[in-house]
Amino acid sequence: MAMAGESSGKKCGDGDGKFAGKSQRKVGLIYDETMCKHDTPDGEDHPECPDRIRVIWEKLQLAGVSQRCVLLGSSKAEDKHLQLVHTNDHVNLVKSISTKQKDYRRNRIASQLNSIYLNGGSSEAAYLAAGSVVKVAEKVAEGELDCGFAIVRPPGHHAEADEAMGFCLFNNIAVAASYLLNERPDLGVKKILIVDWDVHHGNGTQKMFWEDPRVLFFSVHRHEYGSFYPAGDNGDYNMVGEGPGEGFNINVPWDQGRCGDADYLAAWDHILIPVAREFNPDIILLSAGFDAAIGDPLGGCRVTPYGYSVMLKKLMEFAHGKIVMALEGGYNLDSIAKSSLACVQVLLGDKQIHGSSEAYPFESTWRVIQAVRKRLCAYWPSLADELSWKLINQKTPTPIILISSSDSENEDDAHGLLDQMSKLNIENHQGTLLENHQVDTASTSWRANLAKVDVWYASFGSNMWKPRFLCYIQGGQVDGMKKTCVGSMDKSPPKEIVWETFPHRLFFGRESSVGWGVGGVAFTNPLANLIDHTHMCLYRITLEQFNDVLSQENGLNVDSDSPVFDLAALQLVENKGSILEAALNSWYGNVVCLGKEGDIPILTMTCSLSAVEKFKSGEIPLRPPAEAYANTLIRGLVEGGGLSKEEAEAYIDNAVSKPL
Repeated sequence: MAMAGESSGKKCGDGDGKFAGKSQRKVGLIYDETMCKHDTPDGEDHPECPDRIRVIWEKLQLAGVSQRCVLLGSSKAEDKHLQLVHTNDHVNLVKSISTKQKDYRRNRIASQLNSIYLNGGSSEAAYLAAGSVVKVAEKVAEGELDCGFAIVRPPGHHAEADEAMGFCLFNNIAVAASYLLNERPDLGVKKILIVDWDVHHGNGTQKMFWEDPRVLFFSVHRHEYGSFYPAGDNGDYNMVGEGPGEGFNINVPWDQGRCGDADYLAAWDHILIPVAREFNPDIILLSAGFDAAIGDPLGGCRVTPYGYSVMLKKLMEFAHGKIVMALEGGYNLDSIAKSSLACVQVLLGDKQIHGSSEAYPFESTWRVIQAVRKRLCAYWPSLADELSWKLINQKTPTPIILISSSDSENEDDAHGLLDQMSKLNIENHQGTLLENHQVDTASTSWRANLAKVDVWYASFGSNMWKPRFLCYIQGGQVDGMKKTCVGSMDKSPPKEIVWETFPHRLFFGRESSVGWGVGGVAFTNPLANLIDHTHMCLYRITLEQFNDVLSQENGLNVDSDSPVFDLAALQLVENKGSILEAALNSWYGNVVCLGKEGDIPILTMTCSLSAVEKFKSGEIPLRPPAEAYANTLIRGLVEGGGLSKEEAEAYIDNAVSKPL
């Protein structure tokens, strides 16, 4: 068994795979246990853990695959190569972060960054991760290897020029691409295709090559109108690059989770492959995150090992199969191991693993693909033709009934879920609803107008328990409440109820509330954060009812002459993608759009960003909830959310005890 980091310097084994008329391809592998030293400083569990690379390495060894590859020793990146894409200050910070001089400051530095932890092994791991990707890329470009896989951590694609974020310290792929283009012109690499199939947008990589036509950057990711990590507009399909790089940045932003093999392969066949053929790259660098894999706790998508193998096989048609894979995300250990094995087998030229892509893409997938093609066709003529009606009519309805995207799943439930989804009737696009139902409010009451538009109201507090929520619709109160609710003017029950998780931080604050007495009540941070998740119960109600719930949550009368949140506000919050700054100067006056389900916007109500800062500073106190209030949340999580009582209690306790 080869030791981690040991270099064979030659081809290992004599497999009988074939590729392009040659005997088995030379596939380089790098793995070094030293990168496992990067861990949480206090040893607590974290999705980006050392076992991520261990399980991949073990899977390749047990399958007899690593023995057929060229095993390379790891290599530390040189500062001058890191500085091709990172600022000097950033490189110096990462270099020094694990020194004894930084021991007392390390946690404080990490707390100031977005989704980052640091310990005594972080610097060395980051240097090895970036340097190892450079090494594999160099050997593939030289022709010593046909292709390779750098099994590295920490990941890299979120890291920006001057900032670590999203578990990433250095941008490993970007360093390698810049090295080939700027430091090794003798290798003849003039055009690089970077493909990022990680479930999160590669914001750092995008920014580093924003104006560079030598790099075609392609990212397919869960976006949900800017509400999914890393949040904001950077991952939108309108972000195409600037100056000389205009048209060389392609984003395929999924509107929702649950996307699987059929969705990704549709993006490959109708966007990436035609453009790659036009671009004709000299080498392909693959940001190989496996967090879109089925069962991933952060991704919520459903790509199988078969799906990854097909995507990779299609890419091998280009650049004479010169592909460098670098591990990015992926947090289900079983999924990343199986998916990595499937990919290395493809790199070796083995027969593809068995699988099927008989399911059709979602309706929303075709809308996204068509929007991307329309936006990019001015730069890539291969995207100019409209997709045939017969093709895009092959679709699976966008899912309405979902289980939590953080639930671990396996392949066995996929067919049953697809069968369930195929029976659903999906309403028209919300934009169409707005267009069809906007009428002159001077002649029609606002209630009649808003009653024609549906929204999802996402509750994360006591409203997760249905009897408690119905107090806001039908009036009344439940045990533990200090005050009776008047209810909505329209007392019709919710049309549908689903559960989801969202990457936002749940916390409890305030001294007391009118409804529950002494103790904090639930809030969620309006900004998304990769490592946090909040369970939410989604009620499909009318926009009229949402106004009445919003009014009651903020102590207003429901019989107002005008709505608190009208159609114009709805359009604004949808277009903005996530946050509408406080509509009311009150506790729950900030309406946040979390994305869409079935083309219907998901709205929640929480505090403003300025209030979050006051909670952090202590100006507004953080307090655990009253017992009756906490018990109501737990009942909702158990009866509707599918958690055990112990899991629900632990979820609430974690939200209370974890520093904001």
